[in-house]
Amino acid sequence: MFLLILLLVLCPSVSFAQENEIKNVYSEMYRCMIHKDISGLRNLLDDSFVLVHMTGMRQYKSEYLNAIQDGTLNYFSEETENTKVTVNGNTASLIGQSCVNAAVFGGGRRTWRLQLDIDLIKKKAAG
Repeated sequence: MFLLILLLVLCPSVSFAQENEIKNVYSEMYRCMIHKDISGLRNLLDDSFVLVHMTGMRQYKSEYLNAIQDGTLNYFSEETENTKVTVNGNTASLIGQSCVNAAVFGGGRRTWRLQLDIDLIKKKAAG
């Protein structure tokens, strides 16, 4: 299982199976966001996770999860437009471009064109 974490990844080398596994993590992250599956997100996101919003605001994992849970961040749908995956051993990076329908920070519901730059590390699943 790949977990989201902040890392610097340099060497591009990816197999089709690895690329699909990483893209599935990206899809699962959005599924959890849309369904407010905080437990699922807690398992996907590393404790060092930081989301940097387009405004430059930084939200650390616990703050981000709380904002989803309390309705500060509401995600309704996501459509992936493009993904680029780079793998180097047990680390990877993904650049995902999506149209995300959301209502955030008290604003109205609208569709945002978002790009996430995600660094991942492969860890053994707990249990």
